[in-house]
Amino acid sequence: MEDRYSVQTPANPWMITSAPFFQGLPETVVELALTHLVTRTHPANQVILLENDWGGSVYFIMDGWVKIRTYNLEGKEVTLNILGKGELFGEMAALDEVPRSTDVITLTATVIGSMPSQDFVKLLQTEPLAGMRLAQLMARRLRQVNRRLRLRESDSQSRVADTLLFLAEGQGKKAQTGTEIPNLPHRELSSLSGLARETVTRVLTRLEKKGLIRRDQDIICIPDLSALERMIV
Repeated sequence: MEDRYSVQTPANPWMITSAPFFQGLPETVVELALTHLVTRTHPANQVILLENDWGGSVYFIMDGWVKIRTYNLEGKEVTLNILGKGELFGEMAALDEVPRSTDVITLTATVIGSMPSQDFVKLLQTEPLAGMRLAQLMARRLRQVNRRLRLRESDSQSRVADTLLFLAEGQGKKAQTGTEIPNLPHRELSSLSGLARETVTRVLTRLEKKGLIRRDQDIICIPDLSALERMIV
């Protein structure tokens, strides 16, 4: 029950080999690892994985955005992460052979390449740099989670600013006017920051008036990351 109503598209090797995980790996090793890669296009708001699913694939985002979510004890949805182009997910279930621990849902039309778990594990076993890349990825995600947990008792402005910086670290793109991140629906920013949606809206408006962010239809631009970080108390 992993690939729900997806449409297969021709694979584009460059789109996946440009992902940070593959940087520096020998070309022949990468080509062998991608032998059984299957690429599919998914529409927005489609469930890719469900918590407790058993699965046999690791997924690479070739284009688009997905959110990683779970639910708290009260049954409220909690967004744990937002992943975009070049990121991977599903690696934990591949390594320890247990059911999926979270849901994964597309936020936009998304192109995803799925690699059989056995191919992924074999790559880690035969190529030390691949293991290092995975360790670096997991360390970065752990640092991000720890930082967000420390800020749970901070004021709303600090929590929204940190959420924007969190997205900038993971998915920010350098532009002439600053760092661009996806302009996510406020409900997603609400779930990421642990604040009410109305509160998130008010804080974003305040940050925009101060010139710390600029909002467009599809992106939020952060002109100065350091200036935004100084808003965190």
